[in-house]
Amino acid sequence: MPSHQRPVPLDEYPVHQVPLSMRHVATGDRNAYDRCIFHVFDHEGRALLITGLGVYPNTGVIDAYATLRTGDRLHAVRASDALGDDRMQLRVGPIRIEVVQPLSTFRLICEAAPDDPDGLSFDLTWQGEFPAVWEPHHVARTGDRLTLEGRRFVQAGGPSGAIRAAGVEHTVTPEGWTATRDRSWGVRPIPGEQPGRAAEEERPEGFHWIWCPIRFRDRFVMVVVQEDPDGFRTLGEALLVHPDGAGGADGRPDEQLGWPYVDIGYASGTRDPRSAVLHLTDSARKPVEIHAEMLTGSPLAVGAGYPPAQDWQHGTWQGRGWSDRRTYDLTDPADLGLAGYGVIDHAARFVLDGEVGHGIFEHGSFGRHDPSGFADYGSVAP
Repeated sequence: MPSHQRPVPLDEYPVHQVPLSMRHVATGDRNAYDRCIFHVFDHEGRALLITGLGVYPNTGVIDAYATLRTGDRLHAVRASDALGDDRMQLRVGPIRIEVVQPLSTFRLICEAAPDDPDGLSFDLTWQGEFPAVWEPHHVARTGDRLTLEGRRFVQAGGPSGAIRAAGVEHTVTPEGWTATRDRSWGVRPIPGEQPGRAAEEERPEGFHWIWCPIRFRDRFVMVVVQEDPDGFRTLGEALLVHPDGAGGADGRPDEQLGWPYVDIGYASGTRDPRSAVLHLTDSARKPVEIHAEMLTGSPLAVGAGYPPAQDWQHGTWQGRGWSDRRTYDLTDPADLGLAGYGVIDHAARFVLDGEVGHGIFEHGSFGRHDPSGFADYGSVAP
């Protein structure tokens, strides 16, 4: 690489936040990241598609993934490459994301492999039906070191198009399918650092996490909860969003729904949620309950590159032009690996005031969590 780096196309626009080229982030932390995730799933629990793309400016990597769960099979496509100068080209290998209209409309594409036309592919339009809303600023430390600082927003809408896998085509419509997405950037651990003292002396006793975007016909509800082993809340919010959003046609602002608590019904002998009740409070201090039923789930550690995935994780250098396709059997312990110790995204059916909605119930509970009765990493539901 030449010692003099030239400007990149985005430097032509007045969007700079620091006195650097847009090719550089303001931190030298190798774990700097900028990525997105989209969920598309049907209302009967037959199919759950998760796809995302991320860039890691300080490791020079761009990568993307797509997974589709149907039955007990998980079809996965992953791709990674060297990060180029044009950050507006959201494409890696066969996967690309087109921003048709920012904060509103996207096209999600995964091209079929020439030697495997029956493998996973899709061409979808993701259409927002509610405004994108900020999530709480997310900060975490390992010892005294800042290891996670993320800014995120979330949105819900309706998808349309087609998904193909294993010779089966799924026709996607907004009436029978729901779409959610999450956009985040900041600093988040990626593999490759020496673990050092933190791995030996500062392993957390436990971690409890719920991330839950829900699309109803006339409202969008977002709930997020993170707790320490003793139940101390380190992140929490519940928000109701109207289609027009704050300052819209009838001026209905977003509504805070109090301090969320979630009761989870686990399958016996596991930490696999089967049902849940989200306890919220409206502006008049009246209790609000949302009942959730899990339809299907996709472990993010299988195929999607989230820790503790054993075969590939985000931000890792795989060489130029790397791509990989495979199908996992989620009933096979060899394929499932350590997925039970990672976060699982569940497509779920929700009921609020007699109205049925659909969304994602993302859940991770590891180690001790006193409110759930889990004493350590080996504890499971009775």
